[in-house]
Amino acid sequence: MESLFTWLGAAGKETALFLVSMLPLIELRGAVPIGIAAGMPWTEVLPICILGNLLPIPFLLLFAERLLDWLARQPLFKKPATWYTNKLNSKKGQITKYAKWGLFLFVAIPLPGTGAWSGAAIAALLKMPPIRAFFSIAAGVVAAGLIMAVASSGVFSLFT
Repeated sequence: MESLFTWLGAAGKETALFLVSMLPLIELRGAVPIGIAAGMPWTEVLPICILGNLLPIPFLLLFAERLLDWLARQPLFKKPATWYTNKLNSKKGQITKYAKWGLFLFVAIPLPGTGAWSGAAIAALLKMPPIRAFFSIAAGVVAAGLIMAVASSGVFSLFT
């Protein structure tokens, strides 16, 4: 991860952080600690990571279901796409019970497999209105960013 950030850093730390926060699986949860470890202040890291993490979400809300369906029909991606769709479907009950609050909590709690990308895919599978889903996801991203910034700043301050 650090080597990816270093490679992207040729374009500048801010650009590298923005691009890393857009990546699925890494998202803001991985980008915030990287930025803070790189010596950037959390007040600079957090807005960059939030914007980077949220940029792909409107597109995912509109096209995630079709993309997962298409991937499931491709021989190379059939198994992982089916596994991911089944994993998301297993989380649907938790989300639908509380709708927008469930989606917010799903995105806000920084655990593996939860995040803006997964939240957008679940919202698309649940056919939630995209604008309502976006605001729940955005609030969750901000909350997760604050949690990661506080945790990262605390951990890295122990070593300095």
